[in-house]
Amino acid sequence: MTKRPIDFSKLRPETRLALAGRDPARHEGAVNPAVHHATTVVIDDVTDLYNTPKKTYALEGMAIQDALCEALIGLEGGASASLAPSGLSACTLAILAIARADAELLVTDSAYGPTRRFCDKVLRRFGVKPRYYDPRIGAGIAELITEKTCGVFLESPGSLSFEIQDVPAITAAARAKGAPTIIDNTWSAGIFFKPFDHGVDLSIQALTKYQGGHADAFMGAVLSATPEWATRVRTTYKELGLGAGPDDAYLVLRGMRSLAVRLERQSASALRVAHWLAQRPEVARVLHPALPDFADNALWKRDFTGASGVFSFVLKPAPPERLTAMLESLAIFSMGFSWGGYESLIVPCDAQIIRTAKPWRAEGPLIRLSIGLEHAEDLIADLEHGLGLLN
Repeated sequence: MTKRPIDFSKLRPETRLALAGRDPARHEGAVNPAVHHATTVVIDDVTDLYNTPKKTYALEGMAIQDALCEALIGLEGGASASLAPSGLSACTLAILAIARADAELLVTDSAYGPTRRFCDKVLRRFGVKPRYYDPRIGAGIAELITEKTCGVFLESPGSLSFEIQDVPAITAAARAKGAPTIIDNTWSAGIFFKPFDHGVDLSIQALTKYQGGHADAFMGAVLSATPEWATRVRTTYKELGLGAGPDDAYLVLRGMRSLAVRLERQSASALRVAHWLAQRPEVARVLHPALPDFADNALWKRDFTGASGVFSFVLKPAPPERLTAMLESLAIFSMGFSWGGYESLIVPCDAQIIRTAKPWRAEGPLIRLSIGLEHAEDLIADLEHGLGLLN
């Protein structure tokens, strides 16, 4: 008996995550794909050695990498996915796929710090000038796009400060002037925001975060809206000699199977903690897109279907020694720079903030939280203890 084919377009994200990239018929009936530890691919026919669509080297990816790419496309959409060794390398791959000498790349002022560092140091060295723009510029981006613009880089919400960009307005303005667009869509995990439905050409996922979900694997991906963009990204990928290890690909694909239930729990807990923080006298404001009083809440409600477990809050002014005491006193929250795993993390962010298009102004220290799988009330009790040390 032959099973009827699956139409992924009619399935909800939870079902897509369980099924995408699975084909037991290709793997002797096994529900999970095979993991090949290989470098060399043996080829029988001389005609298959060069200029062939067949795999000729394992760096291109084997069964497990192919299955992960299929799962990513099944969830977020697009024509193709290319894996990278980390989230940052996915960002740099996408940028290098569109960059050209003597050009200018428009970059949101709220971009992930290492992405900004790459633009400032590596791109400039090769004659590509980054130009930073206000993340809330919207359709006004059209005034910055010139014949020298090689592309527009977005990240929504913004790293650390969580501004929601008007993606449809920016991509429409860019497309009207022939400029491609890239978005770092890691915060939504490919579930809560669909870049290709909003005119984006390339979407980046740091798979280290929510897809992996267990703080034990590095990986990134660039998803392409069209076959033409897929070819361009894949060509750049091979020219850079990038690849993704089979064991990490296995861990990320395994993490994706439980992504929906983890994210549902982390999202709900984060919103509970955010509401609690908003009532605390030590807190000046909470930067969570789903809160009604957040500056970009209307845009978030228009374009997103949910919120992940990462957000920030601004404290009222506090002596540095008390802030240190607060952070070091926490028993459940740990300080760490990643996010999206099962563990809750906290980090002070002021040292990471770099703005050149529009100054960053805050009432006091900026703190970012990544909410894990612990119970929300236990997390609140931990924060209550820490905040008490600020008084």
